[in-house]
Amino acid sequence: MRFLITHNTTSATLNTFTEELEKCGVTTIGRVCEATDDTTLVEKEGIRVLHWPFNDDAPPSNQIVDDCLSLVKIKFRFMKNCCIAVHCVADLGRDLVFVGLTLIEGGMKYEDAVQFIKQKQQGAFNSKQLL
Repeated sequence: MRFLITHNTTSATLNTFTEELEKCGVTTIGRVCEATDDTTLVEKEGIRVLHWPFNDDAPPSNQIVDDCLSLVKIKFRFMKNCCIAVHCVADLGRDLVFVGLTLIEGGMKYEDAVQFIKQKQQGAFNSKQLL
């Protein structure tokens, strides 16, 4: 499983953002925050944007969890080299909840999932991160 953690885009960075998504093989973005940017350009490039907002310091709803896990099972079973981007405007943890949830549901012990994310996350807050 490959995930790309991304921060908020602006109209000035949208072209570069889209290019980076394509380089990483991103086919889907899971937006776990409220919409703050226009996704038209990204969607024109064939990248699907899913909206799964939930509040900071709160768990995602059961529906978001189910949708997230369904996406991961389908994408990584049938598209071996794909990457799912997770987008959060504040980059304070909702995106990491998404990744951690999928790692744990995939069979990783929760302690190992947390350690793996911490290892990949070191010094990378508010920047693009490939996990």
